[in-house]
Amino acid sequence: MCSVQPAVRTAVPSAMQPSPKGADERIAAYRASLERLAAVAPGAVFVTNTGPAPDGDMHRGLEEAVRFHREVAPVAADLGVRLAVEPLNPISLNAETMIWTFAQAVELIERTGVEGLGLCLDTWNLWQDPLLEEGIRSHGELISILQVSDWRTPRSGMDRRSVGTGPIPTGRLLHALAESGYTGACVVEIFSQGVPDSLYDGDLRALIRQNRDALEQAWERAA
Repeated sequence: MCSVQPAVRTAVPSAMQPSPKGADERIAAYRASLERLAAVAPGAVFVTNTGPAPDGDMHRGLEEAVRFHREVAPVAADLGVRLAVEPLNPISLNAETMIWTFAQAVELIERTGVEGLGLCLDTWNLWQDPLLEEGIRSHGELISILQVSDWRTPRSGMDRRSVGTGPIPTGRLLHALAESGYTGACVVEIFSQGVPDSLYDGDLRALIRQNRDALEQAWERAA
């Protein structure tokens, strides 16, 4: 297992994770997930999200996110796992996130000032960031986990496509990662449910093989 996404992973309540409400309770819930799961996932990356700005107050929300990560990152390190904060696509603003660019995630990590706190780079979430490749090359040491899929104009939050079937420049991003020194895991993360052509309705083993082949082809084309 290379990554874990606990049931409660946002610093403040979000649309998908509305409870518990209090900051202390959310920290306790994440800590409990770490203590329960780290033993069966040694070395894994535990993903976090900020959640949305509470009542539109991004300043307060970011302060809460800094506190959240300062509390849980040392626990993760003591248990032999790592944390990685994930900036989400702007379509998740006001629902799941208050950061949506690579640079914002770097700033949050630097403000937190905790050794070992990393960044989860999901290509579906970040490919429209115009400074993404520059960010990867300049802060590649912060990237803890890579998640890949492809894009079409989504019909829902569960409408991702296979690598190589949309506009995400996967090959260029893979080369930027390699140049930055990244050698971690590459996770195919495809959500596809509740749409007429759901990829979940097909052969999932074949889907994984197709995406692995597509990653190799993207690398070769970009080279």
